[in-house]
Amino acid sequence: MMVEVQEGDPRRRWLTRNVRILSAVSFLQDVASDLLYPLLPIYLTSVLGAPAAIVGAVEGAAEGAASLTKLAAGPLGDRFARRPLIATGYSMAALGKLIVAAATGWPGVLAGRVVDRLGKGIRDAPRDTLLVEGIDDAARGRVFGFHRAMDTAGAVVGPLLGLAGYELLDHQIAPLLWVAVVPAVLSVALVFLVRETRRVVPTQRRAIFARVRDLPGGYWRVTAVLVAFGIVNFPDALLLLRLNEIGFSVVEVILAYVGYNLVYAMSSYPAGLLADRIPRPAVFGIGLVFFAVGYIGLGLTTDTVTAWVLIGVYGLFTGCTDGVAKAWISSLVGSDLQGSAQGVFQGASGFAILIAGVWAGLLWGTDGSLPLLVSGVVGAVFAVLLLVAAPRYRHGTTTSTSSRA
Repeated sequence: MMVEVQEGDPRRRWLTRNVRILSAVSFLQDVASDLLYPLLPIYLTSVLGAPAAIVGAVEGAAEGAASLTKLAAGPLGDRFARRPLIATGYSMAALGKLIVAAATGWPGVLAGRVVDRLGKGIRDAPRDTLLVEGIDDAARGRVFGFHRAMDTAGAVVGPLLGLAGYELLDHQIAPLLWVAVVPAVLSVALVFLVRETRRVVPTQRRAIFARVRDLPGGYWRVTAVLVAFGIVNFPDALLLLRLNEIGFSVVEVILAYVGYNLVYAMSSYPAGLLADRIPRPAVFGIGLVFFAVGYIGLGLTTDTVTAWVLIGVYGLFTGCTDGVAKAWISSLVGSDLQGSAQGVFQGASGFAILIAGVWAGLLWGTDGSLPLLVSGVVGAVFAVLLLVAAPRYRHGTTTSTSSRA
């Protein structure tokens, strides 16, 4: 059986055993990942002697691998047991961090990052499917909001641990790479406490990937809109670069990244709760208003105090959109297609962000503010479209019925 049905306060019935455990798993994994994230570019360039272009190549290859794997892992999660896929994904992430720690040159870091992100691609869609297994659509916003809050809390703790270790170890980065392996391994151990309902699935070979063709038209329309927005939502590394251009020191950039994640973590659950009470396109549209303000503001300002405020505004954008988008997607299909729906959406979104990184990076060489202004204006247009369309949206009622029903 899956998790116990909680009794008592009906507001807590969504907080199942799986939601708690998988949220703790994500917290530990993000502590490990974000302990490294702000320091890895410095390690590659200053310690291993790699040129700056290698930093972009490493992250581009890693994220591309994750996006490609998500497209396959989602349908696999609808065909096979999900917990083994989740365990495999987190195990690969831990192995990737071990490879990075042991690397003596940038090719080793590249290999480690690719293995790490391949693991992310394998685990994410099956995990998100298991998070809402047996949970009514009316509570899925708070499920994903709680999970994103826990996940992002790790992104607050991780950089702070990295910064403290960086100072305590006299700016030695290599030992910190080994420290990051510990919470990554602990996250793998927790996965084995997850429970999964035994399912009856089709035995035909075509049922694995042919299920993508069963996704309904409404799902494809929403996915197309969200992925189209992703083309102007470039990687956060460029925002951190903008802060450096404005005048932030390396330590201040790391602290700004922590501040962004703190706002993101604190706003994720309230946004998810709101998305269970009003149309989800409206909450996502509100998030895009924050996106437009943050991007346009960072594109125009040269004042560090204003930039601190704007990076917090950007955190509100992520809090209002990340978990809400997953809840929105989950409401558009039945339980038999949850993995396929999340995998295709998340994989396509990853490729969109890669495209955004390419065009924004090319424009950055001309004027660092220009990509921010372009994206901010386009984001404002998307915000208006979603807020206008929101009154026509109604929450789905999918729980365990087929999407064909």
